[in-house]
Amino acid sequence: MTIDFAAQRATMVESQVRVADVTDYAIQDAMRLVPREAVLPPERAFLAYADVEAEYASGRWLLKPRDVGKLLQALRPRRGERALAISAPYAAAVMEVIGLQVAQVDAADPMPSGAFDVLISEGAVSETPAAWLAGIASPAGRLGVVVRDGPVARARLYVPADSGAAFRDLFDCAPPIMAGFEPKRAFAF
Repeated sequence: MTIDFAAQRATMVESQVRVADVTDYAIQDAMRLVPREAVLPPERAFLAYADVEAEYASGRWLLKPRDVGKLLQALRPRRGERALAISAPYAAAVMEVIGLQVAQVDAADPMPSGAFDVLISEGAVSETPAAWLAGIASPAGRLGVVVRDGPVARARLYVPADSGAAFRDLFDCAPPIMAGFEPKRAFAF
């Protein structure tokens, strides 16, 4: 049986992304073009357009289509901006179609030098790494990341502030925490 990924991609945008108030046409159009199955191992390609977090490498997941669409929309990516995709291969491809200059790095690797207009991670972390916050470029720079402390996570938008960085919670979701970004165990009374 052959899977019609193009039809699944169109259905994903119409039934998971648009209905979740992702109204940015550039993001919708890019998500209609970028093949999610291309960033998954062949044995998991069938999960590309499902409403699930799909593991693409050990301890690394793609966000659900709805969640990555909402996170991208909050970041307001614009043609010509510099972006860094942190363990976010699908978001990187979407931003490239929109016209951003995108660098990619695995979350476990050192941050590349320089500052970025847009930073995004598709995996959840228990705490936002300071190095990611330091990568925000200008007063208009922004970071989108999912922070999870317990059964529910919150997608957050970070922006520069006098104190370093300020954030606002965007929406609830529940992706797995990326390997290496679990909460630190501590003794408690």
